[in-house]
Amino acid sequence: MNFSLYIAKRYLLSKSSNNAINFITGIAAISVILGALSLFIVLSGFAGLKDFTLQFTSLIDPDLKAEAAVGKSFKISSEELSTLQNHPDIVSFSQIVEERVFITFEDRNYPNAYIKGVDENFESVNAIDSVVPLGSWFSEKSNQIVTGWGIANRLNIGVMDYGKSVELYIPKPGKGQVTDVKQAFTSVKAINVGIFDINETTNDKYIYAPIDMARYLLNFDDNQVTALEFKIREGVSEANAREAISTTLGEKVILKNTEQLNDALYKMLNTEYLAVYLIFTLILIIALFNVVGTIIMMILDKKKTLHTLYHMGATVKDIRRIFFLQGSLMTVLGGLIGLLVGYLIVQAQISFGLVKITPSLPYPMGLKWENFLIVFITISVLGILASKVASVRITKNLISY
Repeated sequence: MNFSLYIAKRYLLSKSSNNAINFITGIAAISVILGALSLFIVLSGFAGLKDFTLQFTSLIDPDLKAEAAVGKSFKISSEELSTLQNHPDIVSFSQIVEERVFITFEDRNYPNAYIKGVDENFESVNAIDSVVPLGSWFSEKSNQIVTGWGIANRLNIGVMDYGKSVELYIPKPGKGQVTDVKQAFTSVKAINVGIFDINETTNDKYIYAPIDMARYLLNFDDNQVTALEFKIREGVSEANAREAISTTLGEKVILKNTEQLNDALYKMLNTEYLAVYLIFTLILIIALFNVVGTIIMMILDKKKTLHTLYHMGATVKDIRRIFFLQGSLMTVLGGLIGLLVGYLIVQAQISFGLVKITPSLPYPMGLKWENFLIVFITISVLGILASKVASVRITKNLISY
């Protein structure tokens, strides 16, 4: 192996007497570098875009959310509340009552909204105050609400307009024929005191309200909720927090983390990530054909030297190993150079925002250690396979005569 490696390094670093071989080798090396560079930049760009997209959901998503295992709601006792409040792994938690609601404002209607009733702890669980650009957050024990930007825009709802109220309707539970439409709904009149702006989906879906208002609309008891949202203490593992909450609340709830709450979004992003990786890996495979061609050309160029090595005692296996190692070294070194250049480019984009989406928004990039690993393993495996394909072209008949 040492003999083969020594010769392989000599062949890799020295120039051939044939300028065409030198030119082809240079093209192959550049192809490997550019392939690794491109794959790393694309994966880093996608990582940055993914983080940029998810930061809007993370503002309002709790660390863990407990939802009813059966039905839409569950009841929580004062003992359970006390246990959760005093648990060292939990910083805070908020009681939630959420349901679909029909909204009317003046002569406009909006049937696709959801009311999310929250208690006074909600602001300590989620950074909701940072996404209310107009107005302010509501006061508990009031008829105030905070509306999503999309809903406010469609209904032309203003802020702090106490002369115009927003009417909220939820159907009453029950059976039988409805004789009076008004009696079929529980309704309240509310004043919009703020408008939040998170993302398009949330802006078009939610209005936030005091939990007592939501309970009244749904005819819930004082200890009845549709969910509990938790903020976990920093440094505490999710598994430990899950165990603590599950032990307290039992089997009446199921726990979901941020990824599970946004499973459709995460699946979409992961699918796109895989598609991008496969597309650029295919491009990289095509680029590595240059490595195969280069090794074959060098085998033909070194035929006389190989003939001498064979008669000096080198086996066909040893000679095959020379070119296998040469191709492997070329791809591994090219991959490392490509990663280094890619890192410098990505770091420059993060530091200076060279490429911008808008005049004030640079294209987001993310440096992830797993991307370094993915690119290095991909380029190494493909390079080794390409080198193996090229080296098996050496036969006894080729070098013995």
